[in-house]
Amino acid sequence: MSYYPLWEVLMRPQGSPAELERRRVRAIELLQRDIPVHVVAERLGVDRRSVRRWKRAHRGQGPAGLRARPASGRPPKLTATQRQQLARIVVAGPEAAGYATSLWTCRRIVDVIRHQFKVVYHPDHVGRLLRASGFRPQRPQPVAKERDDRRVREWIHQDWARVKKTRPPRRPPNLPR
Repeated sequence: MSYYPLWEVLMRPQGSPAELERRRVRAIELLQRDIPVHVVAERLGVDRRSVRRWKRAHRGQGPAGLRARPASGRPPKLTATQRQQLARIVVAGPEAAGYATSLWTCRRIVDVIRHQFKVVYHPDHVGRLLRASGFRPQRPQPVAKERDDRRVREWIHQDWARVKKTRPPRRPPNLPR
């Protein structure tokens, strides 16, 4: 008898709904060839109880019992169209949305969502919403106000080679110390 850690038993299986459905159909195909349940489970890397459950579902409902079902959960607050509109607003920049600086923050996006779509989001959840839309968090690089890029480039071209320390030439490996 095989034992699984509790987290493996309670964990959702890996893969897309279509992949999981293909695995269930494959299990039924193997069972119809008179392959024992424990062998099917071992081949597919699943628990025997899952294979038995799929067998019962197939016996009771046919192929419909193996179909992938949409994941349950709370429906999204923004529709797909609204998420596309939000993405266009984010790409246009904060200045186009009426802010003085060119930096998006989660709180600013919460305000935009509230004003544009009349939907309330918590700032901590906006990051997830943006990542789902293909955006990634970016941090502005601090730059000194006194920095003069032209003078930095000149220094690199003129003085860097002079002050840069070079490594001593490598000795041949057969040379004694």
